[in-house]
Amino acid sequence: MSINLSLSEQQAATSVVVITDDAQALQIAHDLASQFKQDSSVRDRERRLPHQELEQFSRSGLWGISVPKTFGGAGVSYVTLAEVTRIISQADSSLGQIPQNHFYALEVLRVNGRVEQQQLLYAEVLAGQRLGNALAELGTTNAHDRTTRLSRDGDGFRINGRKFYSTGALYAQRIPTSVIDDDGVQQLAFVPADAPGLTVIDDWSGFGQRTTGSGSVVFDYVYVSAEDVVPFQTAFERPTTVGPLAQILHAAIDTGIARAAYEDALHFVRTRTRPWIDSGIEKAVDDPLTLHSFGKLGIRLHAAEALLERSGEFLDRAQADSSADNVAAASIAVAEARAISTEVALAAGSTLFELAGSQATLAEHNLDRHWRNARVHTLHDPVRWKYHAIGNFYLNGVNPPRRGTI
Repeated sequence: MSINLSLSEQQAATSVVVITDDAQALQIAHDLASQFKQDSSVRDRERRLPHQELEQFSRSGLWGISVPKTFGGAGVSYVTLAEVTRIISQADSSLGQIPQNHFYALEVLRVNGRVEQQQLLYAEVLAGQRLGNALAELGTTNAHDRTTRLSRDGDGFRINGRKFYSTGALYAQRIPTSVIDDDGVQQLAFVPADAPGLTVIDDWSGFGQRTTGSGSVVFDYVYVSAEDVVPFQTAFERPTTVGPLAQILHAAIDTGIARAAYEDALHFVRTRTRPWIDSGIEKAVDDPLTLHSFGKLGIRLHAAEALLERSGEFLDRAQADSSADNVAAASIAVAEARAISTEVALAAGSTLFELAGSQATLAEHNLDRHWRNARVHTLHDPVRWKYHAIGNFYLNGVNPPRRGTI
């Protein structure tokens, strides 16, 4: 049956919700998560890219919730932003990760952008546009090195280089790109995705987080206007919330993965009358080893969720007063949440393997996706350095380094 919509009806169907407060953001996140969960296993198994889901996601208004109230956004708390990310990630961790660098770029814009840049880019986001990223590079001496160049060309610039791990670029209208200018200073260029010479390559082949589109972006003499270039390096030369904001969202993604694995493990064990038969009816479980496994995992999961909320509160205080002490305390609180979320996400996926056995790897169940997703995403930055920074802070009173990986 075909349905003919009037122009006003078509515009209403594609309009973007403008979220006004934290409660509305959380409610919409829960509503979307219930829909995204339905086919999340199929999208992972078939690597079905979530173009339709992302349109629904960005039209929901959730991609604009960090826009400050003075620019028409909800300006939600970091606690809420992390919880929205956790809720979506529990339903589909790839969908939860895709906006991570979108919010990261918006945070750089908030702390370093000129008012004119903020007005333009915030308006685009509130209208439903998505930001991807082109930050990391392969083949550099360390993860912080950048070789992509920003060279002056008249009133604007040209970009040349190649990026990888460009999560979200495949789906974005703008691709914030880290570049080194003629003076050797790192900048962030908000490049239109349709700019001549810019090529997004879908060559992401990770065995987890399969639909994030975290592949390559190539810049071949790509023009960018001066108005689209925001200072980047200076966001780490003074106390700002840019670094811990990036990390709290990663912690939220892992916590969402952990909760999804835990809930699937509960369902699997409760509904099996025999290991291979799903009765559909939940039953009591009395095996002491199974009870021990769930007890231990449940405690760690609740601790991760509590530390995630706590770290958001520290970040909110640091945003209100970005002193060196407040930002350092927020970074440490986020590092704690990130460390435990890494552990529990991997533990939850592994426990599901132990309890489901070989059935976890069957295509019709696809329960192994939780461990795969956790194993890939927790490699984003080494958690061992977080323990080092935390210990150094508490034992020696040394503030953590200002960067986006602590």
